Amino acid sequence: MDATHESLNTISTSIARTGVTGFLATTVTDTWERNLAALANVKHSIEQGVSGAELLGSYSEAIFFTKDFKGAHDGSYFLSPSTERLDEMLAAADGTLKSLALAPELEGAIEATRYLSQKGINVMVGHTGASYEQCQEAFEAGAIGGVHIFNQMLGLHHREPGTVGAVLHHQDIYAEMIADLVHVNPIVMELVYRLKGEKKIALVTDCMCAGGLQDGDYQLGQLKVTVQDGVARTASGALAGSTLTLDRAIANMVNEAGVAPLAAVHMASLTPATLLGMQESIGSIKAGKRANLAILDKQYQIQMTLVDGKKVYDYC
Repeated sequence: MDATHESLNTISTSIARTGVTGFLATTVTDTWERNLAALANVKHSIEQGVSGAELLGSYSEAIFFTKDFKGAHDGSYFLSPSTERLDEMLAAADGTLKSLALAPELEGAIEATRYLSQKGINVMVGHTGASYEQCQEAFEAGAIGGVHIFNQMLGLHHREPGTVGAVLHHQDIYAEMIADLVHVNPIVMELVYRLKGEKKIALVTDCMCAGGLQDGDYQLGQLKVTVQDGVARTASGALAGSTLTLDRAIANMVNEAGVAPLAAVHMASLTPATLLGMQESIGSIKAGKRANLAILDKQYQIQMTLVDGKKVYDYC
């Protein structure tokens, strides 16, 4: 959200240390103008090139949400999606917007989902109180997944499946998951894995600017955030993203949720690549694919990260 190349380059080099070879720069709720500036800056930084993990595009995880499930977003900036607003975003991103999250119950959300899907943009449901039926309508319009499952979405109830139930029930829908043992209990992580499997779970960090830093006070968009014992919260107590790294997410899936190592790795590599439609070039080791590699030891500590065969991080 700084909308500078320097900030994105810092993110790129920092997350390369955790084994990340490619990422989507993700926005948070702020003014409309700052969101557009952030999207435009991603385009600029892709053209200029970053020094660590590859900048694959942008992810708008902000602005079209509902106040009842705002989480660590400033609800005063929320808007309803419209073709005019979407066109402004697409123009600012200039071909680099890959994913957009929205609440399906908002006015114009289903039409927006259909419009974006037709343009090849991944639409995710998130920060939403949408019922099972409203999610079903969004999926039929082209939405392909749910933003950080269980967090800031209508939960699962035995008489109302809600957003969680809709994401879990539909086998072709992706579930993003923050496997930091805080956002989702390890038992629930395992249950999600049993229902969705490695091909439909995309591990995400939801990491904010305190990632890799000490406890203290930080900023997330326009909100002040306090990190204590590695957990980021707003003044109201809501979780404010995380300080999780992707290598730790893999280790947590293996050590705490009992998932096989290869499956856990796929949820952080091949599955997200497939979600983005980039599985033919990245996401797994195969002849003809790009040499984007993370080398880990037996404790899942990153030893080396390569992008296109070039070393961008070396523990030694």
